[in-house]
Amino acid sequence: MDIRNPSPGLYNEDLAPTKERRWGAFSIFNVWTSDVHSLWGYYLAASLFLLCGSFTNFLIAIGLSSLVIFFLMNLIGYAGEKTGVPYPVLARASFGVWGANLAALVRAVVACFWYGAQTAAASGAMVALLIRSDGMLEFHKNVHVLGHSGLEVICYVIIWALQLLIIQRGMETVRRFQDWAGPAVWIAMLVLAVGLIVKAGGFSFDHGIPQQVLLEKTKDAGVSGEPGSFWALMAVGATWITYFAALYLNFCDFSRYAKDKAAVRTGNLWGLPVNLIAFTLVAGITTIAAYKVYGEVLLHPEQISSKFDSWFLALLAAVTFAVATLGINVVANFVSAAFDISNTFPKAISFKKGGYIAAGIALVLYPFAPWEGNAASFVNGIGATMGPLLGVILVDYYLIAKGHINIQALYQEHGEYRYEGGWNVNALVATGVGAVFSTILPNFTQLLPAWWGTYGWFFGVAIGGAVYYVMTLMRPRRIASATRAQHA
Repeated sequence: MDIRNPSPGLYNEDLAPTKERRWGAFSIFNVWTSDVHSLWGYYLAASLFLLCGSFTNFLIAIGLSSLVIFFLMNLIGYAGEKTGVPYPVLARASFGVWGANLAALVRAVVACFWYGAQTAAASGAMVALLIRSDGMLEFHKNVHVLGHSGLEVICYVIIWALQLLIIQRGMETVRRFQDWAGPAVWIAMLVLAVGLIVKAGGFSFDHGIPQQVLLEKTKDAGVSGEPGSFWALMAVGATWITYFAALYLNFCDFSRYAKDKAAVRTGNLWGLPVNLIAFTLVAGITTIAAYKVYGEVLLHPEQISSKFDSWFLALLAAVTFAVATLGINVVANFVSAAFDISNTFPKAISFKKGGYIAAGIALVLYPFAPWEGNAASFVNGIGATMGPLLGVILVDYYLIAKGHINIQALYQEHGEYRYEGGWNVNALVATGVGAVFSTILPNFTQLLPAWWGTYGWFFGVAIGGAVYYVMTLMRPRRIASATRAQHA
């Protein structure tokens, strides 16, 4: 679709509705292989496995929550396929043409945190490989910069820079990269799992990890109840769903390139419930086998690969997982932050410039390393901030607008989505109220029980969406007659 006479402050070529839609189901599927098959994804899956207490519980909790993820991704994915616009532009329909900047910047900040976390994970894999050398190990122990070892800093900067090279050539390069990076990780993971099973002398579904070890490893997870209890399983499902909080918002950044709705649905089916269950199953199997072989719980794949006798196998594992983590960073964090930041000043900031800004922020965050510590707590804490945004956007698109968007007006300063001076007060109030219960009270006060933070994202979605729906009924928006046409 060609946009006629767009307002300069709302338009550039990167933010315009996509004209070429070449992504089939396989490319959509590989969005998820790139997003999930990372060191952080493995680490989270292995951590959640411990909370389940048994293999059966693990499959039930992950399986049911993966179906929820599939359903939610379809909701936002269909909107992207229908309109052809990225997340910050789609948000203009509910937040207003200027209010969408707030929704976009919240997502961009979260992306920067995740960008740093994934980059640190990938660089950690390289460090684990290099310190097999006595000289590198000595350097790692004795040289420290910015609160990290000198070797960690060097590896972080190298991985950080490599990601910028991938994005230089645009979204088609991203698609081609993820089409081979995701499957490559599957091969490496299967080799890792099979090798450990053989070394362990076989595999059984009885994980054999003593309860006291499980309690020790999960004591800081913020979950009430022992591993395997009902509430522990609820927390596993909630954390797994919250892990994808950022992509519920900006999956339309990718589905906008899909050939049709069927491509989105089929790609999501294989990439989410099928792929997620298989991936976490392999992560669980590997964790069990590693415990039997080495006598300790190893949650990070680079910890396992660093114990390999073969330097070549350790190199292959480290490089593969590092490449996979580059994939998720480009797909889930660089792309979204680039669009979000570009949306604030589209005339001055292009897609690439927005990505460079996000990468720069991630570099500044590195000395503070806010992603270090418990995996579940980090996922739930950072994911909760985006719950209210999703609640507002889904309620507006499906319940208020009934799936109809005036695409031309998304780029018009004085069009249908101007609301009050470019800001939709209903959406802002609903987001604020949702954020109080999803983020502010559980993370910055002691007014709510400890378990509340585990479900912060859910409270944000439900409260933000409900408040927005009620306020819209009480303060319905007015659509000028000149803008009633051309709805998608």
